Amino acid sequence: MSNSSVVIIDYKMGNLRSVQKAFEKVGCDAIISNDIGTIQNADKLVLPGVGAFKDGMKYLKELNLIEILNKKVVEEKTPLLGICLGMQLLAKKSYENGETLGLGWIDAEVVKFDFTESDKKLKIPHVGWNNVNYKNENLLFKNIPSGSDFYFVHSYHFKTLNKSTISSVTDYGFDFVSSINKDNIFAFQFHPEKSQTVGLKLIENFVNLNGVNR
Repeated sequence: MSNSSVVIIDYKMGNLRSVQKAFEKVGCDAIISNDIGTIQNADKLVLPGVGAFKDGMKYLKELNLIEILNKKVVEEKTPLLGICLGMQLLAKKSYENGETLGLGWIDAEVVKFDFTESDKKLKIPHVGWNNVNYKNENLLFKNIPSGSDFYFVHSYHFKTLNKSTISSVTDYGFDFVSSINKDNIFAFQFHPEKSQTVGLKLIENFVNLNGVNR
């Protein structure tokens, strides 16, 4: 197990303790923090999150976290694990509760599920277990078979035309983007911390990640 320091970003958007517990289960004492110095010294970062995109960006700004996150992730190429809302915030913008600009690290936008051209019986939010089918290599899927079930809770999804960043899709009326990978950025629409054995394996793979474009 890697001894690198992992910081889970606390920006008031939920499920921090459950994410921390999952890291503890794989032998990593991840720190929950929004302290800029602590984040600066981290070897790896986790951006979790549950809730609305607009609130997420508001709190990141209020806590003065955007500049340090840009420095660490974009400039220094620190490995980042984005979870659920933490994945969506990486996009250029979201249409949830009006249009809101995101961190803009991935050329994408976040849109609501629309089943007008598919199966209207499907419920929003998309809640529960669903298959994750691989499209491109993602180091965090190591030793996890394509088609494995992960746990989802979301009403909006990630939409990108840059297919090279899409590492998996999931069928919910149509194939939506369920994970992305761009260099040191790894992000997942599902919740690995709620996905039992496969989720813990994914987290373990992140903890053990070495030399990602460093």
